[in-house]
Amino acid sequence: MKKKTLITIWEYITLTVACFIFAMSWECFMIPNGMSAGGMMGLCTVIQYATGGFLQAQYSYIVINAALIITAVFAMGIGFGFKTIYCIAMSTIAMQILSSVPALHSVAGEFFYIRETLLIPIFAGVLESVGLGLTLRYGGSTGGTDIIALMVNKYWPVSLSTVFFISDFVIVALLLFLPDKNFADACYGLVEIVTFTLMIDMVVGGKKSSYQLLVFSDKFQEIADYIAVRMERGVTVLQARGWYTKKDREVLLILISQKEFPALSRVIKDIDPRAFMSVSPTHNVYGEGFEEIKAGIHTKKKNNGTE
Repeated sequence: MKKKTLITIWEYITLTVACFIFAMSWECFMIPNGMSAGGMMGLCTVIQYATGGFLQAQYSYIVINAALIITAVFAMGIGFGFKTIYCIAMSTIAMQILSSVPALHSVAGEFFYIRETLLIPIFAGVLESVGLGLTLRYGGSTGGTDIIALMVNKYWPVSLSTVFFISDFVIVALLLFLPDKNFADACYGLVEIVTFTLMIDMVVGGKKSSYQLLVFSDKFQEIADYIAVRMERGVTVLQARGWYTKKDREVLLILISQKEFPALSRVIKDIDPRAFMSVSPTHNVYGEGFEEIKAGIHTKKKNNGTE
């Protein structure tokens, strides 16, 4: 019990730091330089610029996320974990704190000032990927377009990656409708999106990627039951033979999303500390519970993986 308590405390400390890193990318670099990018924070910055700063990004961020969570619960019955709510609230608090400390802003005369404008969205993209990457790694989420993607994906045969791309593109394009913004501002936003996409792939394997796991354990039944019942994911039991021992044994084949991997790995370790696990990142998984098969067939997805 003491060990689990310490692990939980460490997770929330890490999530808190991650939220501040995420907030820093926006409040210290993007917003002080009048820039925007994709995601919910990108939309919130556009709202801030459109209202002349009257409606600050951190306030619209928490209001829109709260509305999305309520809508998603009614539309899909989604059970959002406490970590997601915690990360959304902590990110808002972090943005409020950082926005009130001009010394941390990347503007002329301050320590974080960057003379080359193009480097600002690049550095911000790196910070955002680290912050969001750590958040996802420890089971949290900053909400926003993730929630929108899940709702669209449930009712229409549109892949999650398509929803992310369209939403990011539309949000950046909104800058062009503001009188004091131009095409260059939209380009800076695209630079931030590209940097973020490349970097988050290095931090946690990419928010749209999946993993293929091979689990060797004498307690394979307990692990398989947890995946099937608690996670509502599919799992395949393969019959194998260890050539050294010449004994037959069972191997679990699991396909799982990147967000679910940290929680599953901890469960496997708790059930069987001696379990052997092989993990392979896979960026293209098609079928129920993952990406839609592009065959022109419109089917509703179910929350399954392998059978």
